[in-house]
Amino acid sequence: MIVEERMRTFINSLDAGNTPFLDELERSALADDVPIVRKEMQSFIKTLLAIKKPQQILEVGTAVGFSTLLMCEYGREDLHITTIENYEKRIPIAKENFRRAGRESQITFLEGDAGAILKELSGPYDLIFMDAAKGQYIHWLPDVVRLLAPGGVLMSDNVLQEGELIESHYLVERRNRTIYKRMREYLFELKHHPQLTTSIIPLGDGVSLSVKEEL
Repeated sequence: MIVEERMRTFINSLDAGNTPFLDELERSALADDVPIVRKEMQSFIKTLLAIKKPQQILEVGTAVGFSTLLMCEYGREDLHITTIENYEKRIPIAKENFRRAGRESQITFLEGDAGAILKELSGPYDLIFMDAAKGQYIHWLPDVVRLLAPGGVLMSDNVLQEGELIESHYLVERRNRTIYKRMREYLFELKHHPQLTTSIIPLGDGVSLSVKEEL
């Protein structure tokens, strides 16, 4: 736990919710144990969309399409999202959710390995949302920075691993040590990258916000 649970509960109790469709989709995803962005992260995304007003968004990690549709709903009218998903079981569910929401024209859905797909994209994107395999963030970063427009924002979710990232390497379960090591490397690189200005925020499971320098 990063933020004390009572504080998180209080903050979330103030939330006004989303559209009925998104609320239904959220309930369904949680019932099926599908990882989606948490309530406090949803509010953060909506606020960022209101500030930045991105037109071109790249999302790495679609799952069932909840965050994709959240951004479509609360972003500018001409917003377009390119989203990448590799988990075959969730791809048809996401497609159906996009259809039901009537947002297919705003979404380019790319199926396959994100590392390979990122190398083929040309961008630029005003906002890139990283919400996929945490152990791969460090490997994807060079292409992500290349694809980010000057002044664009890179938002990376789940970067603090429920606070485990501050524990000693020896206290981390062996099966989690590779992710632990790579995520610490990723955060260090974000904070020291010559083209990025980054803030790491203890929100949800941890989020980093990076802005690419203007040309």
